[in-house]
Amino acid sequence: MKQISVLLLLAIITSFSVANAQQNNGNDPFNRSILPIPEQPFKGKIGITPSDSEMDFPAMVTPPEGAPNVLIIMTDDVGFSASEVFGGPIPTPAFDRLAKDGLIFNQFHTTAQCSPTRTGLLTGRNHHTGGNGSIMELGVGYPGYNTLTSQSLVGIGTILKENGYNTAWYGKNHNVPDWHNSQAGPYDYWPTGLGFEYFYGFLGGDCHQFAPALFENTTPIEPPYKEDYHFDKDMADQTIDRIRMLNSIAPEKPFMVYYTPGSTHAPHHAPKDWIKKFEGQFDMGWDELRKEIHQKQLDLGIIPPGTKLTPRPDAIQAWDSLDKEHQEVFARMMEVYAAALSHCDYQINRVLDAIEETGRLDNTLVIYIQGDNGPGGEGGDTGLLNEIAVFNGVKEKWEDIRGAYERDELGGPLHFNHKPAGWAHSMATPFQWTKIVASHFGGTRNGMVISWPDKIKAKGEIRSQFHHVIDVLPTVLEATNIPAPTKVNGVDQKPMEGTSMVYTFDNPDAPSTRTTQYFEIFARRAIYHDGWVAGTTPKSAPWIIVPTSENAHTEYEWELYNVAEDFSQSNDLAAEYPEKLQEMKDLFLVEATKYNVLPLDDNILPRFAVSNRPSHAGDRTSFTYYPGMVRIPEGSAPDLKNRSFSISAEINLTEEGTNGVIVTQGGRPAGYGLYLRDGKLVYHYNYVGTERYEVVSKNALPLGKSTVTIDFDYKGNGFGGPGIATMLVNGKKVAKGEIGNTIPIRISLDETFDVGEDTGTPISEDYETPNHFEGELIKVQIDYK
Repeated sequence: MKQISVLLLLAIITSFSVANAQQNNGNDPFNRSILPIPEQPFKGKIGITPSDSEMDFPAMVTPPEGAPNVLIIMTDDVGFSASEVFGGPIPTPAFDRLAKDGLIFNQFHTTAQCSPTRTGLLTGRNHHTGGNGSIMELGVGYPGYNTLTSQSLVGIGTILKENGYNTAWYGKNHNVPDWHNSQAGPYDYWPTGLGFEYFYGFLGGDCHQFAPALFENTTPIEPPYKEDYHFDKDMADQTIDRIRMLNSIAPEKPFMVYYTPGSTHAPHHAPKDWIKKFEGQFDMGWDELRKEIHQKQLDLGIIPPGTKLTPRPDAIQAWDSLDKEHQEVFARMMEVYAAALSHCDYQINRVLDAIEETGRLDNTLVIYIQGDNGPGGEGGDTGLLNEIAVFNGVKEKWEDIRGAYERDELGGPLHFNHKPAGWAHSMATPFQWTKIVASHFGGTRNGMVISWPDKIKAKGEIRSQFHHVIDVLPTVLEATNIPAPTKVNGVDQKPMEGTSMVYTFDNPDAPSTRTTQYFEIFARRAIYHDGWVAGTTPKSAPWIIVPTSENAHTEYEWELYNVAEDFSQSNDLAAEYPEKLQEMKDLFLVEATKYNVLPLDDNILPRFAVSNRPSHAGDRTSFTYYPGMVRIPEGSAPDLKNRSFSISAEINLTEEGTNGVIVTQGGRPAGYGLYLRDGKLVYHYNYVGTERYEVVSKNALPLGKSTVTIDFDYKGNGFGGPGIATMLVNGKKVAKGEIGNTIPIRISLDETFDVGEDTGTPISEDYETPNHFEGELIKVQIDYK
């Protein structure tokens, strides 16, 4: 026994002597190319007793010495010229503050659409490489479009967290696949699965600013439903609280915050006093505003001398051609949008103030991107009360829009409103087109400022190197002295496709290191190379839905611009240089093949159909739910569109006049609900806000146990047809009514399926959320017929 003990002791001593002999080359004790960083060897000594032993704790992973805090801010659907910094009409104090204290980038680009841009920012790779050729609700089964970012593309959250940063994400997500965003997960693509230790925000493409569908990490939470609540303020409050807490606990540990408001995406919601600030400021109309912005941009040097103002497309009406009634309504819609952006930026400035109060702003790298794509033009000719109408191909009535204006409801909680496309185009001055149009800078050029007082000594200077959103992560890595990992969780990593922008900080005249970049959304495409851009001519304005084509690769005309000399893409040289154009078109196909852009497809609305993607619903035709099952997103809920079905519920009433929701999906923008109103059974169908249908029982339901049923017989021959809703109580028909139109494609991007209450906004204005069911709700059964 004694001999075994001695041998064991010698083995232990030998093993630790070997471990102590292992030294890491260089000053950095960590091998940062492999994540998680391998555990550090024990450097103490093990003896028989503590007195002849030496303690040593494994070294805690810390960032490289002097690594800055990182704050990345990106607003939503804000064009190149919206802010005063870039010559626009909207005050943005935080953006202006950072611009004066740092650098202004006037040739920075996004992808022309939301989720793709965010994928590029998070991963440092092109959006098709990341499987996000479009938004998460449009995923289809091709590698560049399946919305499933490969584990070989681990991004900024994981990299910084594993290198010792505290990481947090606030605001809009829109990077979770459509069928992954329910309580059943999986959670791999949620912020907490992407290396963010804390998330406070929403998952969908948009959110109601007064009643957002919020998550804290992976737990759904409800807003306070207070009159003065606005998510932008709440989001800033949460960010400030965490920054202060971290500074109090670990002031030497750097943080990374990804701050992504959604308020300038529809719906445009702002406090009334902020809307009032802009009253009358847009009465000149969008044509005159473009001229004013263009001149101011020249005066500020944001655009080079001689830059031409591109013409307004024929798809947008001249402001002077509108009657006074339309001008009044449209001007108010722009006032609301301006208020939303200005109020949002005001909250961002509060976050900057909080960092400054900790004394850490000078060593904070702030990258503020004003918009994830060009300005949104989904409002079309007349603006919108309800953006969901666009996603279903439904035209709103002008008298409804006018009525909302007269009642002073625009920008408030009753609507999901959007401005007309003419204003969107003016927010892209001096460029052509808007969001979605990846072929032109109106869709892809966004203002950006970078501030880092400890390292960037220039103040308020303009940088004109050509860069893209995939360059953000490489910039952060160089600034923090952290290498891009070669292996993460055992998975080999694909190289970064972006390039760092740090070289521009001290060298305004350095040539662009990004020499080539492709763009593509819905087959609208372009290629940049060495100062030239070739791009397709849009078949129509992006807010006008046209039939899709199987030959999207050949049916588009092409334009050619020498953007080294023609900043605004105003002089099409395609006819003059056909060989150059062909060279660029060939280069696009090379890049498209390399980065999973193919197949080219200009199909839009049909991609919204849930049936295009996997679903937790699978092939089931019967579903059972119980009270408290709420916040189930559309991608994981029963799909009742364009089919016959039945909804049955077992209830028990003990009091007369009972109220409350049995089951609902959607809210003010669109959806349906089955509920009790003063004891009577109500089936309410909201056809994207343009029509509402109700089937109501003549008498109140009896006390005691009952089974209530809505039996819907779909009469349509395709999408969005009518149907007959028959209401039964204990098997006996009590009411019947026609649903004249049904939602064909998408109920919501953020409102959910709820049992026993209604989260978000109400399906009908005859109750207030959450409208809990007051009786006993036993279960709800839904069956496809």
